[in-house]
Amino acid sequence: MLELVPIFFFAVVCLSLMAGYPVALTLTGVSLFFALAGSLAGVFDSAYISLIPNRIYGILANQNLFAVPLFVFMGVMLEKSRIAEDLLKNMAIVFGKFPGGLGLSVIVVGMLLAASTGIVGATVVTMGILSLPTMMKAGYKPSLAAGTICATGTLGQIIPPSICLVLLGEVISNAYQQSQLNAGVFAPDFISIGDLFAGAIIPGLILVLAYGTYILVIAWLKPEVAPALEKPELELTKSEIILALLKGLLPPVVLMVAVLGSILLGVATPTEAASVGAVGAMLLALLKQALKLQMLHQVAIETLRVTSMVYLILVGAAIFSSVFRGFGGDVLIEALLTNLPGGVVSATFLVMLLIFLLGFILDFIEITFMIVPLVGPILLAMGVDPVWLGIMIAVNLQTSFLTPPFGFSLFYLRSVAPAEIRTSDIYRGVIPFIIIQLGLMLLLALQPSLATWLPSIL
Repeated sequence: MLELVPIFFFAVVCLSLMAGYPVALTLTGVSLFFALAGSLAGVFDSAYISLIPNRIYGILANQNLFAVPLFVFMGVMLEKSRIAEDLLKNMAIVFGKFPGGLGLSVIVVGMLLAASTGIVGATVVTMGILSLPTMMKAGYKPSLAAGTICATGTLGQIIPPSICLVLLGEVISNAYQQSQLNAGVFAPDFISIGDLFAGAIIPGLILVLAYGTYILVIAWLKPEVAPALEKPELELTKSEIILALLKGLLPPVVLMVAVLGSILLGVATPTEAASVGAVGAMLLALLKQALKLQMLHQVAIETLRVTSMVYLILVGAAIFSSVFRGFGGDVLIEALLTNLPGGVVSATFLVMLLIFLLGFILDFIEITFMIVPLVGPILLAMGVDPVWLGIMIAVNLQTSFLTPPFGFSLFYLRSVAPAEIRTSDIYRGVIPFIIIQLGLMLLLALQPSLATWLPSIL
């Protein structure tokens, strides 16, 4: 019976989270309660509790994690300065006169916004407020409009620079080193956040291309569900179209290239590049004459709120991980994965299925810091490539955000969608995009080089 305690512990944590209790407090409170009960019963080694202060200090002093508040600041600044709104307006001018053009504009804008904010909720809500009324007014089918926005909003999970990849990169790096130390390699190789950024570029672009292709094919087969905009102001000259495209695309693209390029070329660490992004976002807001003291205060408060949430969850996850290991949970998981018939393929599939299902009830931050440190070293010791594993987890988490009935992205859009958009429309609309993302996961499973090639040459 004692070997089942970790499973019972994990189940209580999940049930508490589903009951709506705050994530950080749930992880901490339930973990310490089980640790106390286990110590009194003589089945828990209290030495694992003494490790917690060092682990918390390691989180707070981790320079890679300093990139989180800087990337959050950059995203919130771009959102508050209404750069995304201008971008969508100019993209609609260029592509709106074609069937499916407005949907294509939403995907491009959502891609850039997702890369800059890195937070699914913020992207979906922003795109829902900005583009959903325009798409409905243009005559788009409600399910297609809702599905496009939900799916586009989740691109922040996979397109760098994203907070998800920053956190995953840190955890995968630690897991990779741990797996090598366990194997007796005392001069371990390192995997950086930049490696994960590089590995995500090709899968991210494939996903955006697949989304866009789906919209254009639907518009070609059924023009009435994704009609062109019919407005006199769309009759522009070629030079005006180019000017509108440059005016909309150039500022955020230059910022993304500066941030991502400096990381991939090895000029700057992710934290240094994030600071460049934060300053660049302020400069864009200044050039747009949107940077006011009140707005700067709002951006700072929102950055503090999101960063505090992230770090509280990290602390809670560190306490959970220590207690879970104290009950022998890591040994139980290792025995389960290594004894599966089918070896590494079955083990990887089981882990991906678990992460997918947990994505219904947990946010990507909790999964990244609760689950990946437990299963990562085992899979990596079995020969799985660390960059490939990180990208697969990121795409998997992105898919779980869309899956009815519990996908977070669906609830985010529901909160800002007008009454005429039914919940069933949102559910139906995301199904083709879920199939596309599952197709990408299958493609990555069959062709791992799509994720590993670029990091290997850089």
